Amino acid sequence: MTLADLPAANATLNGLSALLLLAGLGCIKRRQVTAHKACMVAAFVVSMLFLVCYLVYHAQVGSVPFKGLGAIRTAYLTILITHTVLAVLVPPLAIVTLVLGLRGRFVRHARVARWTLPIWLYVSVTGVVVYLMLYHLVPPV
Repeated sequence: MTLADLPAANATLNGLSALLLLAGLGCIKRRQVTAHKACMVAAFVVSMLFLVCYLVYHAQVGSVPFKGLGAIRTAYLTILITHTVLAVLVPPLAIVTLVLGLRGRFVRHARVARWTLPIWLYVSVTGVVVYLMLYHLVPPV
């Protein structure tokens, strides 16, 4: 894998995280606790792998400017800003939620997870959207 491959890898990791989060939600709704735990731990690992790859890429490349103009630029920046602000919350929320669940503190775990899941899912999905808009929507000039 080269540096140029990391944006696509990051989008893939974000998409996989979103799928694991949804699978974990489905499992807990069906009271499949062991499967829920496996999905959520996997989502956490995938998200942390994403974070490492993201930091490595941007430490080497820096910021990648969006070349779109007009309404598409406004849409991109709106998605990017909300994604970035909420992305800062995901690691601490995910860690707290995971620790509470693994320690068997299920009432607190569920209370925190009601906030963690939608934020984490939004960040994972919009991460893919940002990638698609940045690297595939507007042809390079």
